[in-house]
Amino acid sequence: STLVSPAGHPHEERETWGKKIDFLLSVIGFAVDLANVWRFPYLCYKNGGGAFLVPYLFFMVIAGMPLFYMELALGQYNREGAAGVWKICPIFKGVGFTVILISLYVGFYYNVIIAWALFYLFSSFTGELPWVHCNNTWNSPNCSDLWAFNNSLNDTHKSTPAAEYFERGVLHLQDSEGIADLGLPRWQLTSCLAVVIVVLYFSLWKGVKTSGKVVWITATMPYVVLTVLLLRGVTLPGAMDGIKAYLSVDFLRLCEPQVWIDAATQICFSLGVGFGVLIAFSSYNKFSNNCYRDAIITSSINSLTSFFSGFVIFSFLGYMSHKHSVPLDKVATDGPGLVFIIYPEAIATLPGSSVWAVIFFIMLLTLGIDSAMGGMESVITGLMDEFKFLHKHRELFTLFIVVSTFLISLFCVTNGGIYVFTLLDHFAAGTSILFGVLIEAIGIAWFYGVDRFSDDIEEMIGQRPGLYWRLCWKFVSPCFLLFMVVVSFATFNPPNYGTYTFPIWANMIGWCLAISSMTMVPLYAIYKMCTLPGKLAYAITPEHEHHLVDNGEVRRFTLQHWMVI
Repeated sequence: STLVSPAGHPHEERETWGKKIDFLLSVIGFAVDLANVWRFPYLCYKNGGGAFLVPYLFFMVIAGMPLFYMELALGQYNREGAAGVWKICPIFKGVGFTVILISLYVGFYYNVIIAWALFYLFSSFTGELPWVHCNNTWNSPNCSDLWAFNNSLNDTHKSTPAAEYFERGVLHLQDSEGIADLGLPRWQLTSCLAVVIVVLYFSLWKGVKTSGKVVWITATMPYVVLTVLLLRGVTLPGAMDGIKAYLSVDFLRLCEPQVWIDAATQICFSLGVGFGVLIAFSSYNKFSNNCYRDAIITSSINSLTSFFSGFVIFSFLGYMSHKHSVPLDKVATDGPGLVFIIYPEAIATLPGSSVWAVIFFIMLLTLGIDSAMGGMESVITGLMDEFKFLHKHRELFTLFIVVSTFLISLFCVTNGGIYVFTLLDHFAAGTSILFGVLIEAIGIAWFYGVDRFSDDIEEMIGQRPGLYWRLCWKFVSPCFLLFMVVVSFATFNPPNYGTYTFPIWANMIGWCLAISSMTMVPLYAIYKMCTLPGKLAYAITPEHEHHLVDNGEVRRFTLQHWMVI
């Protein structure tokens, strides 16, 4: 049976989520990832504590939620992946390929973080954790058990056992001169990466019927562990000082532009808009599902998780600062260093440290795996809906995608792999994701028309989006995104890892990567203009209205189309 929506365009039978909760957990599991733990709390602390919530919530309401809602509604109405939905405005289909490419690129290095977490998890099953002392084979003469952070010169080159374990014991960075000298993949990390890839494959191979069940564990587990860690954390000496520092309100910081830029960047990247994942996930919803409510619930949960994890992080950081009598800003950090160096170090000083380490790394695994699943699903759904012959071979195609991802990820598990990782992380999804979402917003709100889009939503959920949402889609969000694209070019810093700076050629490769996904937009537009008869009118009119163009009715050539809200 074909499902025919009231507008009269038949959809071939599309599989749907087993239960509504499968979809919600998938979206939450995708949006909530390691950055919620390692980025937001640090930004909050650095940018005026509780005051940071002002710009954060402001951008959330004017850009984050409207764009989140837009992607969910777009996928659910058109029932296709990120490229296929652009039958509503063919000239913009290139942006679908942009976001699919970005998701693919992110997969090349994101799985490596999960592999590190798995390696740490295996290492935690010992009586004494391997990052406690300096007497291991990988330690250097600079290693010191004492936190001698006094400002005398001879202490500057000291490193802690935990930092040496990560860089020398796990990554083997000492065996690499830089990105030009990678060496072979290390078998321990390669086997961890292989386990991650196998888990991903069997989560995704049957589509949302399997992945919708996996997220029951991977999306909920982090909350259980965070709560347990918080209960342990607040009882530690110095924990309250850490939490006070996390929340201490300093409204004067709101006069600094950098604080607003940090908040805006965090909103852009933490919700997961622009990866094609939300479109892919919602395309498997029932047509009449209330995607408005879903957008509000899931984006709120994502922000609350970030805020909540700050307490977990800073109670332990306060404890570290108390224990070693060093100021908090010496301990506070963000990124992989927080979860692979500082936090394990804090855990190692607790009674029963191995047990705490095991549950902490299980949390990191579950935070990462469903976000990796989302990115892969975006690529698989996006390409399968575009190239229909792949529908019959979902399992083979999924295998092809995960295996090729694995092979490229091998560059990141070599001795100098962290350099490749840093380069990919810096370029794969920065400016290009902002650009992608900007084009998406313009295509829907201006070319397809915010009024038409609102009609579609009304057809699905029975009520029209309010004036607020329509204004955000048409004016506020595109302006915000344009501003963000300009800022990201203006504030561009070349990547670095610690004191290592990348050679010019490596930066060139990075830029090629970033630009390669963005060029999909103009390239596809040019291709469309060359292949369609009658050129422009067809290219900017939804495919199921092309018969109107034949009669000379081109709605998008009327002023009224552009003025209406």
